[in-house]
Amino acid sequence: MSIASEIKEIRQKCFLSQNSFATELGVSFSTVNRWETGKTVPNCIMMKRIVEFCKAQGIDYHLADEAWKESKNAVHTY
Repeated sequence: MSIASEIKEIRQKCFLSQNSFATELGVSFSTVNRWETGKTVPNCIMMKRIVEFCKAQGIDYHLADEAWKESKNAVHTY
């Protein structure tokens, strides 16, 4: 699965809108929207916030973490 679909799944498991999820993470709606559409990828700091959010909500974050690492590796592969 992609990091975009993993982030969307995390948000939906908590029954949050993109706007509410953005508020929880301290980012804008457009940031969450870009993550979920695959236009951008969370940076390291934001990924840590997503993991912490998941831990607080009791949501498994391991697939999202793996997808994020794969997306970062893909950017640096030439």
